[in-house]
Amino acid sequence: MNFKTLAIHAGYSPQEHFGAVMPPIYQTSTFAFRGVGAPGPFDYSRSGNPTRKALESCLALLEGGTAGFVFATGMAAEATFLMLFAAGDNIIVHDDLYGGTYRVLETVFANKQIHAHYVDLRQTEKLRSALVAGAKAVWIESPTNPLMNLVDIRAVSELAHQFGAVVICDNTFLSPYFQRPLELGADVVMHSTTKYINGHSDVVGGALIAKDSALAEKIGYLQNAMGTCAGPQDCFLVLRGVKTLPLRMEEHNRNALAIARWLEKHPQVSAVLHPGLESHPQHELALRQSSGFGGTFSFRLRGGEDAVKGLLGNCHVFTLAESLGGVESLIEHPTTMTHASLSREVQLRMGITPDLIRISVGLEDVRDLIADLESALGA
Repeated sequence: MNFKTLAIHAGYSPQEHFGAVMPPIYQTSTFAFRGVGAPGPFDYSRSGNPTRKALESCLALLEGGTAGFVFATGMAAEATFLMLFAAGDNIIVHDDLYGGTYRVLETVFANKQIHAHYVDLRQTEKLRSALVAGAKAVWIESPTNPLMNLVDIRAVSELAHQFGAVVICDNTFLSPYFQRPLELGADVVMHSTTKYINGHSDVVGGALIAKDSALAEKIGYLQNAMGTCAGPQDCFLVLRGVKTLPLRMEEHNRNALAIARWLEKHPQVSAVLHPGLESHPQHELALRQSSGFGGTFSFRLRGGEDAVKGLLGNCHVFTLAESLGGVESLIEHPTTMTHASLSREVQLRMGITPDLIRISVGLEDVRDLIADLESALGA
């Protein structure tokens, strides 16, 4: 089946659930055994739940993986993956990444002697040098949050595998509709399902999808042992959102690219960081490894932080809020919001400066969105 059909039907059969067309919410903590020593397909909801199983199977098929696992939050998914490693292990991480990932690596897992080494994965020789020094995994974001840099997933995966390293790719910004990292060589895909997968700003969640069955078995064991799984109500909401993922992603993509082109010509804007623009230094890579650009991107304002505050304080259609991927448009200031947990020194080293704004372009009429930004910039 093609992607649009899979998004609606994958992982679920009505015949197995009394003909219910939509997966039911199995709001139960435990399941009756068929007899002594004879559990059914489910015995306890931490270990497995039919609603959760439907979502996990759906995401695995959409990403082209062997098995999927869903979690209470995106950070729960990250923490579970990181528990695959032991004290003394090294992980290579792209040096421009989501602030929450940096925080958990530096303040939680560093204390467990699992070390992150930050490398510009756009530079092959730097990656090779880090791999020679020894690494168990390579952590990719592409595009990166919030600077919209791209990593050549295929090239990085091929090099990492030469040294026996596992490759995980955060695919939150593009979703499997626009990018399929497992097909490009990655071993595990990670999502904050809070974002585009769900798409309605009404649930938080995370997911891991593994290509290899042995690795999937390890992740499944940790999910159960640690109890980081998602609840059935949240799984139901994400399943509902997945059904419209292709339609939403197409509209997010159209709106965002139109706004990026408009901003690129605005005299108060000094730079637009959008891989779909010909001006983006990795535009050709974006065309090669993805079929679209998503709805989130960043731009810089002339006038620095004062100009940023003026813009943020005068938007009325764009909502000043963290997160992304919902049907409504959001605008935020990475320095003081999503990446505030990073020190100013680390922010500047990554390139996150006070003049930077990130927007998540929703499904409103693009003319209203542009008018809102134009009015706010004028104010």
